[in-house]
Amino acid sequence: REAKLAAEKKKLEEATEDEDGQKPKGIAPNSGNGADYANYTFTQSLQEVEVRVPLPAKGVRGKQLKIDIGLENLSVAMANNAAEPLVKGPLFAKIKHEDSFWTVEDGNTAVLHLVKHNKQEWWKTVIKGDPEVDLQKVQPENSKLDDLDGETRQTVEKMMYDQRQKQMGLPTSEEQKKQDILKKFMAAHPEMDFSNAKIQ
Repeated sequence: REAKLAAEKKKLEEATEDEDGQKPKGIAPNSGNGADYANYTFTQSLQEVEVRVPLPAKGVRGKQLKIDIGLENLSVAMANNAAEPLVKGPLFAKIKHEDSFWTVEDGNTAVLHLVKHNKQEWWKTVIKGDPEVDLQKVQPENSKLDDLDGETRQTVEKMMYDQRQKQMGLPTSEEQKKQDILKKFMAAHPEMDFSNAKIQ
C-alpha cells in the first residue's frame, strides 16, 4: 500500500494538464471517494466518513484498543502500546463526535464511523497532512442526491451530466440547448441557408 501511495504521489508530480488545462489537484480517489493510505483507508458520503484501520494482531477485542474520537482529533492505538498510535492527528474537518462510533471487524480491523459536522462537504483526507484526494474526481452516488435540496441537486446533476458528456466528447447541456434552438429556427425558416452556421 505504501508503494502504491508513493507511485500515486510520483504520478501527481509528473502529471500533465488535462484537456481543460487543469493539473490533478490530489491523488485519485478510491471507489468509495476516499483514499488507501499505508496505515488506514477511508471512504465517504457527503454525510459520513468510514475509516478502516488494519490492526497489528488477530482476534483483537474492543477492550484491547484505545480509540479517541474527538470533535477535531482522532487517535487509534492498541491499549498495550498507546504511546505509538496506529492513526493519530487533527481531523480534516469537524465531526459530530457524539454521533460517531467504532467497532472491531473480524478481530483484525478497527472500523470508525464519523458523522460530518458539515454534511455538504467532501473531505480531501481524514488526518490533516496526509496526501489529499482530488475532489474533482469524486463521484457522488445518485442515491445521495436525494439528501440535497432541489436547487443544489439540480446543479450537482447538471455538473455530473456535463462532466460525463465532456469525457465522451459529447455536447454539454448548454451546447445541446443552443443546438436545439438552432434546429427549431432552421425548421421554421427552410428558405434560409444554414450550411455554414456554427454554434458558439
